[in-house]
Amino acid sequence: MGSFSIWHWLIVLLIVALVFGTKKLRNIGGDVGGAVKNFKEAVNEGKSSPALEHGNTAGGQTVEHDATQARH
Repeated sequence: MGSFSIWHWLIVLLIVALVFGTKKLRNIGGDVGGAVKNFKEAVNEGKSSPALEHGNTAGGQTVEHDATQARH
């Protein structure tokens, strides 16, 4: 079958535009762009807070570990 040429992609794009309409495609593109922007902001926000990277546990012990010590 081989790879698609530029003409194949243009025909597919034309068919998609006819089926969905350009207004709906523009809205979908805006929604996807907004989602990507929000994802990038969340990733950058996570990198800037060092307390979340190391896990914020009380005294460096987990709840499960504290419970096993209380039984002994």
